[in-house]
Amino acid sequence: MYQYDELDRTLVAERVEQFRDQVARRLSGELSEEEFLPLRLQNGLYLQKHAYMLRVAIPYGTLSSAQLRKLAEISRRYDRDYGHFTTRQNIQFNWIRLEDTPAILAELATVNMHAIQTSGNCVRNITTEQFAGVAADEWLDPRPLAEILRQWSTLNAEFAYLPRKFKIALSSSREDRAAVRMHDVGLYVYEGPDGERLLRVHAGGGLGRTPILSSLVRDALPWQHMLTYLEALLRVYNRYGRRDNKYKARIKILVRELGVERFAEEVEQEWAHLKEGPATLTEDEYERVRTHFAAPAYAPGAIDDPTIMQRASEHPRFARWLRRNVHPHKVNGYASVIVSTKPGVAAPPGDVTAAQMEQVADCADAFGFGEIRVAHEQNLILPDVPVRDLFVLWSTLDATHLATPNVGLLTDVIACPGGDYCSLANAKSIPIAQAIQQRFDDLDFVHDLGEMSLNISGCINACGHHHMGNIGVLGVDKNGEEWYQVTLGGEQGHDASIGTVIGPSFKAEQMPGVVERIVDVYRARRHDGEAFIEAVRRLGVAPFKEHVYADQ
Repeated sequence: MYQYDELDRTLVAERVEQFRDQVARRLSGELSEEEFLPLRLQNGLYLQKHAYMLRVAIPYGTLSSAQLRKLAEISRRYDRDYGHFTTRQNIQFNWIRLEDTPAILAELATVNMHAIQTSGNCVRNITTEQFAGVAADEWLDPRPLAEILRQWSTLNAEFAYLPRKFKIALSSSREDRAAVRMHDVGLYVYEGPDGERLLRVHAGGGLGRTPILSSLVRDALPWQHMLTYLEALLRVYNRYGRRDNKYKARIKILVRELGVERFAEEVEQEWAHLKEGPATLTEDEYERVRTHFAAPAYAPGAIDDPTIMQRASEHPRFARWLRRNVHPHKVNGYASVIVSTKPGVAAPPGDVTAAQMEQVADCADAFGFGEIRVAHEQNLILPDVPVRDLFVLWSTLDATHLATPNVGLLTDVIACPGGDYCSLANAKSIPIAQAIQQRFDDLDFVHDLGEMSLNISGCINACGHHHMGNIGVLGVDKNGEEWYQVTLGGEQGHDASIGTVIGPSFKAEQMPGVVERIVDVYRARRHDGEAFIEAVRRLGVAPFKEHVYADQ
């Protein structure tokens, strides 16, 4: 993984001292809250219902074991002994005291971490898929380009005050696990006919109040022009993006109103002034960054352990875990392991205790090369596990409730913190997630249902990506009460779709039953081998709606 150089370290250290002074002036009353607001947001600090929340950047979802231990230490010392991993591959601490934030940022700096640009109208954390560099279906490793984007976008003065926040994702596998089309800009990296690195650029995606899938604005872009083309695109957005109405300020609205053809023309005209400029990437620069992502020292000639199947036959829970939580690796004899943060009612989705973080860090050292990934599904990944160690690893994780074999299933719920913490939320998310998980606590039943995603957001900002869930749940306010709207048919990936609202909203206590009725229709009408999303697309929303509202 990338290691900070002197320039990186100096930049972060200076930002820490700058914010230390700003916090001191706020505490003394020299700065009002209105004056302090943009300063704290530039450092990832939000004021929520009960306390400050600090969002820490995890660029493209990659952590070292030392960094994860530092996050555990911070959660134990400054928070309430846990952190919340988000759908943006970051981590949030929900119980921070303002006076502690400079010390926390200083601690983060010791392990090359910070909270810069985790908020505000700027280019946010660059994301990619959790298996980047190790996926068996990968064309190219997207991490070097993601790191180049991180360096280019960090404190880039030209794009520090965009009309609205701006999110970029990269994918480079046959299966899009980075949800490219739901981002402001999505880059699909692929290999051209002559082995060259090319980019497919999508723009204008986003969820929230107006969910829109991004549109293709340019294909076959040579990788050397990645930064110059994005500069042109961001300049067009900066020039034409709405600043008078925050609900219409995202680039998705601009692309929709201009039309994708007109938008692409504007970008091309701007790019003509930039394409051979100083931001054009060179092979030397690419190699400088790529060397940080060289393959680790995999054991030569490693092979699959022939005893794994015997272990699986003796331990049904291990067999389930193998099927759901182990992902193919590009190197024979290795696998990537998904550490589930979704144990059901035992903990909210994405919440990981300090002890569990330390356990995962220890496993990363003992069963890999000291690296951890964060998925936008809020789970953690150990990317390089020898197959021969899978049973011992499972036993270790199972002892700390991190081996729930439900990845990709109904109880692998994606959820924002919701109204329990967030001052923007209309309704709670966590109790709904846990009530649904409790209703479907029979793993045999959940495994029989097969692949099925359920996403929950506490408000229209859609931090839980409810639009992209096969089943989506949105918290809404109805005359001061918490209600929940349901969508069906959302999906991420190359065949992405946005869910359709099935009808009027429901009370909180109705939600487990609503999901159960949706599942009943699927079970009754699915074809052999047909996944839930396939059944919804074949049947449409009508039969699900009819059954859900039958007694309303």
